[in-house]
Amino acid sequence: MSKQTYKVCFCFRRRFKLAATEAPPPIKSLFEQYSDSNGIMTVENFHRFLVDVQKQAGASVEDAQAIMNSTAHIFHRKGFNLETFFKYLFGDSNPALEDRKVHHDMNAPISHYFIFTGHNSYLTGNQLSSDCSDVPIVQALERGVRVIELDIWPNSNKDDVIVLHGRTLTTPVELIKCFRSIKAHAFNASEYPVVITLEDHLTTDLQAKVAKMVTETFGEMLFTPDAGSLAEFPSPESLKRRIIISTKPPKEYLKSEESKAGAMGSQREKDSAAEAWGGEIPRFNSRITADFKEDLEEEHEEEDLQDDHCAPEYRNLIAIHAGKGKGGLDDWLKVDPDKVRRLSLSEQELENAAKTHGPQIVRFTQRNILRVYPKGIRFDSSNYNPLIGWMHGAQMVAFNMQGYGRSLWVMQGMFKANGGCGYVKKPEILMNNEAIFDPRASLPVKITLKVTVYMGEGWYYDFKHTHFDAYSPPDFYTRVGIAGVPADTIMKRTKAIEDNWIPAWNEQFEFPLTVPELAILRIEVHEYDMSEKDDFGGQTCLPISELRKGIRAVPLYSQKGDKYKSVKLLMHFDFVQSV
Repeated sequence: MSKQTYKVCFCFRRRFKLAATEAPPPIKSLFEQYSDSNGIMTVENFHRFLVDVQKQAGASVEDAQAIMNSTAHIFHRKGFNLETFFKYLFGDSNPALEDRKVHHDMNAPISHYFIFTGHNSYLTGNQLSSDCSDVPIVQALERGVRVIELDIWPNSNKDDVIVLHGRTLTTPVELIKCFRSIKAHAFNASEYPVVITLEDHLTTDLQAKVAKMVTETFGEMLFTPDAGSLAEFPSPESLKRRIIISTKPPKEYLKSEESKAGAMGSQREKDSAAEAWGGEIPRFNSRITADFKEDLEEEHEEEDLQDDHCAPEYRNLIAIHAGKGKGGLDDWLKVDPDKVRRLSLSEQELENAAKTHGPQIVRFTQRNILRVYPKGIRFDSSNYNPLIGWMHGAQMVAFNMQGYGRSLWVMQGMFKANGGCGYVKKPEILMNNEAIFDPRASLPVKITLKVTVYMGEGWYYDFKHTHFDAYSPPDFYTRVGIAGVPADTIMKRTKAIEDNWIPAWNEQFEFPLTVPELAILRIEVHEYDMSEKDDFGGQTCLPISELRKGIRAVPLYSQKGDKYKSVKLLMHFDFVQSV
């Protein structure tokens, strides 16, 4: 047993034992149950363990042997001993999620999928003064984001097109540079289509220039519909390795921007950076807010593209037409049997509209695409609760990928599903057009998720030894909970284990779920600090629809969503069906 020394003041030192990682008591008991009298778990016993505990009913003895063979460097001649069994459980070959391959049906229209969507994808930081660049676009694509948003404006000479967050101090980047980077990186993480949403502030001659740019850059990669507008969206499978353009009329943007510019000053003081840097995910409000009318006024004049306001060669490139129409919510949410379109609502517009039109929104999204975007006062590039969009069937819940915080962690968790391809098939409850799902209806519990947090390790290797506490080893605790519909949303926590780099909690939690199809398991580790804010020690979010039963290794990620080399938890998951 090695020792660890911390300095206290100038002349004193505190010494702590640095324990080795070893199996916690529940794992030792399981091993004894499935091993022989010689302390060896044979292939046959390991197979029983896979079936009984890991709930892998289809596993064969040959599968068990293959797992043992794949861990040859820790494989005992006759089977697993306790140490090698424990290393297997904590290893990369025992993940918490199902196989990383694409396994959802990808042949339905794209309106049947949640799509990994970025907002102001070109910004490197905040919404007011950061640089515009192709770098965050590349980073988003490499993480599996499938919808890239570009705000396009004339340059100062009015003879070329730049990407810029208009009427702010952000520095521009050339549009052609963004296009070329999209082409180079679009399909590195996923072969499924990339949608480019253009927020267009251009004159007709510059639109024609953009059309030429798009055509020359993407060539045969570009998907253009044969007809002026689509009667039904194509499937992700049919659009593999294709680029899709989506936009709405330039004249409406110019009017909208004037309205937004006036609203910014009065709303700036309402903004808060809390969620951007790790504050709790906002709950849904229970009343229609006073600024709902203002939100509606900002965007109510959007309508479908008109030939006299759009260069024809530019119009012909647009595969997903966007617009609201001139009426109110009832008009916006009308379902045209002969034409599909994209509707955009701010987070506040959607949250308020959902109070009176929830089932109508769900019906609209069964055929059409709904894009939700952050409200304009999120200058710090913070985000909102994505469940507000998902539980209403919104396909494009647009997020500031350059920010980070709990809302973005939930977004990243959702798109770990379906092999991380950026498209997740919406659950049947959102696609049933006979009994339209009401997101706010009181529903019975369908299933209960049982989560046991055994222990964690890896911080000693991934962090400086005085990162959490300058005078002693860290005091870790784990938060576990659900992001889901309001009835399912909850967070719980373990006790803090004092002065230990390898904490063992051995605590179990139960989560009754009314809509498990939309639930995300949230996991965080923090270090308790009596005098200051608790330190962050890792996080991950996992889609419950793809969670594997049994004892699993759960790697943790940084606040920015980067996977730690060593930090992970050992956990047990089980589901109990409601009667």
